[in-house]
Amino acid sequence: MTEARAVSASGGLALLQQCLRAKLQVKPEEEQTEAQFVQIDRGMVIYICFFKGATDDILPKMVSSLLNLRLCESDSGKMVSVLDLPGSVLIVPQATLGGKVKGRAMQYHNNIGKEDGKRLYDAFVSLCEKEVTSEEVTVKHGTYGNRQVLNMDTNGPYTHLMEF
Repeated sequence: MTEARAVSASGGLALLQQCLRAKLQVKPEEEQTEAQFVQIDRGMVIYICFFKGATDDILPKMVSSLLNLRLCESDSGKMVSVLDLPGSVLIVPQATLGGKVKGRAMQYHNNIGKEDGKRLYDAFVSLCEKEVTSEEVTVKHGTYGNRQVLNMDTNGPYTHLMEF
């Protein structure tokens, strides 16, 4: 991430990846319990990061933009939004998108605090779930603040970075 991007980004970043299937471990295996996963088939993975100063005001624009962009390929080859597919959305909290290189290390000074980030992430997920009205589209999500393991099959390096 360049310094100009870190300074200009006041709300957050989203990285979108078209996928054929994705499986996210949301809770690791523990002594008495098995690991827990969420999984989607065809659709889109959305990685989301919020910066200091981000407020709830940015969320409706983020949700509308991300879910309505025509970035998915339909069976006929036409580009459509994920809402137009029989498909799914997997939302992954990704604080590392806010990293800035300093020497040989990454710094995350521009990222939002953990409590505010969790609140915005939960509100973002909730708005995405409300935006999806078709029974053919599902929304799954990871857990904020936890290390998670992602396994994904894509149909090409079809990745987009969006600033809000």
